[in-house]
Amino acid sequence: MNIRFIALLIVTMVTLGSCKSKKKVVSSKTSKTEKVVIGNSTKSDNKTTARTVIKKPAKNASYAEIVAVYIDNYKGIAKDEMLQYGIPASITLAQGILESGAGRGELTKKANNHFGIKCHTSWTGERVYHDDDEKGECFRKYKDPKYSFRDHSLFLTGRSRYQDLFKLKKTDYKGWARGLKKAGYATDPNYPNKLIDIIHRYDLTQYDDEVLGGKAGMAKLDETKIKTYTVVKGDTLYSIARRFNMTVETLKEYNGLRSNSISVGQVLYLHSVKGR
Repeated sequence: MNIRFIALLIVTMVTLGSCKSKKKVVSSKTSKTEKVVIGNSTKSDNKTTARTVIKKPAKNASYAEIVAVYIDNYKGIAKDEMLQYGIPASITLAQGILESGAGRGELTKKANNHFGIKCHTSWTGERVYHDDDEKGECFRKYKDPKYSFRDHSLFLTGRSRYQDLFKLKKTDYKGWARGLKKAGYATDPNYPNKLIDIIHRYDLTQYDDEVLGGKAGMAKLDETKIKTYTVVKGDTLYSIARRFNMTVETLKEYNGLRSNSISVGQVLYLHSVKGR
């Protein structure tokens, strides 16, 4: 009897030890699963960041076809920048085509920098080093091309040397091209002519016309009926200007505004008012 009891006790102890070993294995698998879940969460977060959808030209595409794809990719952004900052879309697109090689340049590919904007002392973002006028110069790097276009607008509007450009008519692309060279944007003496040639060759003024209302798809306004607009909650100068086919700068000029601040209930003139 004692021998049987001892044998049964040994079997029971072995079984319990085996169960404990299995539990340790399960615990280890659970730990690995938790790490995977954290990784999936990060991946999901990345999807929430909207990125500009960029179409690529065919491998055997001609230069004209490459430029056409570039224009199709960025014309909407250029028009939005014109609405908000008053820089002709034709000039923005022509500069982008010239400075970036229609998106094929090394700096554009590795830094999403479409306008050759250098770091300067005020830049705190990412940067890359690229040979330009001098070897290993510092250039700004952007996570998405749209930030390059926005920085181009901020670069021109935020520097006093470009102020005279904004006194020109938005249809005076030749004046803008020459003014950029005069203000020191580029060192190439033929820079203005190159921009003007690109604008002519690819009919880029059509996008200025669309913003200014010359060929806008929106219904024409009846000027005898619509002369003012009352600001409602959620409005911005940008959204109002876009609704009525004008630039933010023009809307501010009509209303004598010095800042972009507006308030609910404020009445804005949509046309030039005599005597103001």
